[in-house]
Amino acid sequence: MAVSDGEVITVDRGMGLVTNVFNEYNLAALDGYLAIGHTRYSTTGSSNVRNAQPVFRGVGRAGFALAHNGNLTNTSALAEMAGMLPGMSTTDTDLVAELISREFPPEGEESPEGDDLEQALLKVLPHIEGAFSFVLMDADHIIGVRDPNGFRPLCLGKLDSGFVLASESPALDVVGAHFMREVEPGEMVIIDKSGVRSVSPYPAERRTPTLCVFEFVYFARPDSRLYGKEVHGARRRMGELLAQQAPVDADMVMGVPESGVPAAEGYAKRSGIPYGQGLVKNRYIGRTFIAPSQEMRNRGVRRKLNPLRENITGKRLIVVDDSIIRGTTTRAMVRMLRDAGAAEVHLRVSSPPYKWPCFYGIDTGTQSELLAANMSQAEMQDYLGVDSINFLTLDNLVEAIGAPGAGFCNACLTGDYPTKVPVTLSKSVLEQPVPPSPVRG
Repeated sequence: MAVSDGEVITVDRGMGLVTNVFNEYNLAALDGYLAIGHTRYSTTGSSNVRNAQPVFRGVGRAGFALAHNGNLTNTSALAEMAGMLPGMSTTDTDLVAELISREFPPEGEESPEGDDLEQALLKVLPHIEGAFSFVLMDADHIIGVRDPNGFRPLCLGKLDSGFVLASESPALDVVGAHFMREVEPGEMVIIDKSGVRSVSPYPAERRTPTLCVFEFVYFARPDSRLYGKEVHGARRRMGELLAQQAPVDADMVMGVPESGVPAAEGYAKRSGIPYGQGLVKNRYIGRTFIAPSQEMRNRGVRRKLNPLRENITGKRLIVVDDSIIRGTTTRAMVRMLRDAGAAEVHLRVSSPPYKWPCFYGIDTGTQSELLAANMSQAEMQDYLGVDSINFLTLDNLVEAIGAPGAGFCNACLTGDYPTKVPVTLSKSVLEQPVPPSPVRG
C-alpha cells in the first residue's frame, strides 16, 4: 500500500497474503487521507518482493506511486526508449514509473496547478501499448487510467467522504462505497479535494473497447458487474446454453468449485438433471492455474479439491468446468472422481477451447503448454480420462453474456489479437539471466 498525508507518501510492501503482510502495527503507521493498494499477479517479472506494487518514484514534491493491472506488449521498445540496460527494471510497471518520472519538471520546480503527475502521464501514455488499468497517486491526487481497448476492468465508486477506484465492483461493496460507473476504455479520471474530473488522452479512433471475455468466464468475481451485467448470471446462462448444445444422459450435474458452479447450476436447470455437490474446495488454496510454476500447480490440485464419495459412487456424472488451460487440475480431478467410484464422467466446459496464450494480463504460459492447442478433442478425452467432453461455442458464450454491441478480446480462443503482439514477448522480457556463482578452489 501507498498512503499520503498531503506531504509525505509512505509505501509498505511485502510477499504473501495481505493478512501476512499487514497487521495493526504497520497499518497504524500508514496515516493519511489518500491511499492505493495492490495485490500483484505476476505477468511480467517474477514473483519477488522487488516486483511488489505499488512502485514508487521520489520525484516532484512528494513523489508518486503506481499500481498496474494488465500486461504491456511493447515492453522491450519502452525499455529501449528509456535507455535502460537489461535488469535495471524487471517489470513493465516499474518501467512505466521510470518513464513518468523522467517527464517531471527539474528538481525544485513545480507547476502552479500542482498537476505534474497528470502532465507527465499524458506525455507517456501515447507510447504505451497493451493492457493496463493504472491507479496512481501523488501527495494530493489519485488518478485512474484504462487502456484504449479496456482489456482489464476499472470502476469508480463514491463514499460519503470521498471516491474510490477499484479493479472490480465488489471491492466497492466491501468498503461501503456506491458504484457510480465503469471507467471507460481510454479514459483518465483525476480525483482530488474538488471531486472527480475526466480526461481523454487518446483520439476517438484509438478507443476500441475489447474487454477480456475471460473475465466473464473465469477471472472476475461472480458478483462483479462488467458491461452493466452481473458475472454470475452470465455464467449460469453459459451452463444453460451448454446443456442445450451438448446434452448427455446422467444422474447428477456437478460443478468444479468455484467458477464452474454457476454454469453447472444453469446446466442442471436446462437439462432437468439434478444438481449436486461432488467436490469440496479448500477455501485456503488459491487459483492453481496462476501459481508461478508447474510444480506448485501440481502440488496445489490435490490440496485444493476433495471428493464427496457418497454423492459420487456409482453415479453417471456431468462435470461442468469453466475452462481447461494446461489440463493439470482437470486430469487430477477426474482421477479423484474415478477413485471415489464415479461410474461415468462427462466433462462439459462453459467456454471454447483455450488455444492461444494471453499477452494482456493472464499468465497462461506459452502455446506449447495449452492442452487444446496441442490435442484434438478426442485426444483430450483420452488424456483427461473422461467418457465424453464438449466445449461451449464462442457464439453461445457471447450470447450468454448478453451485452449486445459490446466489444470483447477473445484472442485466447481464436488467435485474433486486437493489438500487435511481439512473438518473442515473455514474462521474463526485462529480467537479466542470473550468472552462475563462482567456484572457489
